[in-house]
Amino acid sequence: MASVELLDVHKQFGETPVVRGVSLAIEPGEFLVLVGRSGCGKSTCLRMVAGLEEASSGEIRIGGRRVNELPPKERDVGMVFQSYALYPHMTVRENIAFGLKLRKLPAADIATRVDEVAKMLELDGLLARFPRELSGGQRQRVAMGRAIARRPRVFLFDEPLSNLDAALRVQMRSELAGLHRRLGATMVYVTHDQVEAMTLATRIAVLEAGVLQQVDRPLELFHKPANRFVAGFIGSPAMNLIDGTVSVEGGAASFRSSTGSLRCALRSAPAGVAAGEKVTLGVRPNDVSAAKDVPGLVEAVEPMGWEAYAHIRHDAGKLVVRLEGAAAGVRVGEAIHFGIDPARVHLFAADGRAVLHPA
Repeated sequence: MASVELLDVHKQFGETPVVRGVSLAIEPGEFLVLVGRSGCGKSTCLRMVAGLEEASSGEIRIGGRRVNELPPKERDVGMVFQSYALYPHMTVRENIAFGLKLRKLPAADIATRVDEVAKMLELDGLLARFPRELSGGQRQRVAMGRAIARRPRVFLFDEPLSNLDAALRVQMRSELAGLHRRLGATMVYVTHDQVEAMTLATRIAVLEAGVLQQVDRPLELFHKPANRFVAGFIGSPAMNLIDGTVSVEGGAASFRSSTGSLRCALRSAPAGVAAGEKVTLGVRPNDVSAAKDVPGLVEAVEPMGWEAYAHIRHDAGKLVVRLEGAAAGVRVGEAIHFGIDPARVHLFAADGRAVLHPA
């Protein structure tokens, strides 16, 4: 296990900035997930840690040691890519053993390590097969096995599940989480899928346009997003965001949408926001309920069996509402009334920062 630190790291390709002043400390044994939209700089950060890209400025440390000038082979990291990158002419055993042979380990030690890794990843019955004879999930396990056999201080995963189908992704997420528990290794994982991030990470780092937006535990990110971007990115379905203003009457604060057709009491006045200032109200689909408060029109329904997500058109904009039981049977084109729980709303200032969270 080793710590990983990025200290004010920048990366430019020509005149184009890709990573802008990222500072991040990853503890030994932590499973940190870098998440964000495509092109946000998350894979570039990972490649700079691996030594596959050179930082334009800033410092990268592994185990407290500066590694900016070290080639990849001297950084003691194991990397698993989106493409499995297996040698098609080699068996599973040979693929897992390849890095160990390059290091000129004794043949007996190589055999022992390969057998240990194969048993851990349930590949022991597949060691004589070639990659073409394996499923996608099995190939990804071989790629992980090749990294594990080297016993690196840090594991780096660059969207390793992107090529798998939905069922395999769920299975492999569970296997990765179990692998982290067994190895206790430091893992840095890149994905654009926030569901993967929420289910795997001990902490999540959210990036947008090369800028680190927030680093925190998954549930803290979900319940207390630092800004409007994080609020809209973390959570599935995404948080509903409605533009409007704050008003204060008789000491009580409330939100009013830009159209004036949606109003919501606030549990307290938002910090640093004066009456009349523009704000954005955020509310999770779970906190919008079928009620008699506000009328809307159902534009789409996503039935999930025991629940459904209804997409509702209202004068203030579109909202997604989670419905259960009989209410989950709504149909497209139906009129519906909904209500927002005042105790569950978020509020964001005009510059995007969070100024009010649920109690």
